Amino acid sequence: MATRKKVLLGCTGSVATIKLPLLCEKLWEHNVDVRVVVTERAKHFLKEAELPPGTQILSDTVEWAAWQDRGDPVLHIDLVKWADVFLIAPLDANTLGKLASGICDNILTCVARAWDPMKPLLFCPAMNTKMWEHPITSTQVALLKSWGYKEISCITKTLMCGDTGIGAMAEVDTIVQATLRSLNSWDSYSSLHLRH
Repeated sequence: MATRKKVLLGCTGSVATIKLPLLCEKLWEHNVDVRVVVTERAKHFLKEAELPPGTQILSDTVEWAAWQDRGDPVLHIDLVKWADVFLIAPLDANTLGKLASGICDNILTCVARAWDPMKPLLFCPAMNTKMWEHPITSTQVALLKSWGYKEISCITKTLMCGDTGIGAMAEVDTIVQATLRSLNSWDSYSSLHLRH
């Protein structure tokens, strides 16, 4: 029996985090194990009761509680080892800036900083059009892509603030398909190069 593929799903402080339950559900339907890491700001948009039963939500609170002394697990490192793919959906402007600068001040950014560059990291930008159009955004996105991270491009639609423009997170189905493609690519690569 094939082992289930493992996706670590990161959510940041964007209203698009409300799509987390649907994203988890669709990944589960494809026989994928999902664990979720959230920033403190992402919690504002998260309705845990709507998530598929058994979904693990991991935050700074959980990470700091897990480590008391030398020899205790370091959660963000354990998650890097556990996951086949790291999917950040949504990636808000603030966390985009942190990742591009190498800042690791929460569980999500620590996972990203420790991420194995051989494994896929996908990111789904989500922000207001005015933030998306700021000159720093394209520079930061390009930097992440230069490291081998894969962008799942944002789309144009009416945003939660009522503005219409680019900056909305990609559709859930688009994200799921891109994630499955990355999982299959990683599975093929690791079968050839890592398991012999």
